Amino acid sequence: MYVIVEIAGQQFKAEKGRKLYVHRLQGEVDSSVSFDKVLLVDNDGQVKVGAPAVEGASVKCKIVKHLKDDKVLVFKKKRRTGYQKCNGHRQYLTQVLVEDIVA
Repeated sequence: MYVIVEIAGQQFKAEKGRKLYVHRLQGEVDSSVSFDKVLLVDNDGQVKVGAPAVEGASVKCKIVKHLKDDKVLVFKKKRRTGYQKCNGHRQYLTQVLVEDIVA
């Protein structure tokens, strides 16, 4: 059984016991969060598609840790002018563990 759930504006495929990396969520480590914007539910071939969300479906998760992603370099260059600029950033993420799917 898996679901497609929207978390912080992005869609993720969630299965029980799977860890997901999502944009930084408000909450303490080892606290529980619930997401009720479930867009699709697949229960062994029986597919329910929401319009826009499936009624009564939710995903219960536990926050495992807060972390930063790998560095992303942004490099700009213009030919023949000697202009080059290197910039970078690290995205803040939260790792969540899917504990239960209610469909």
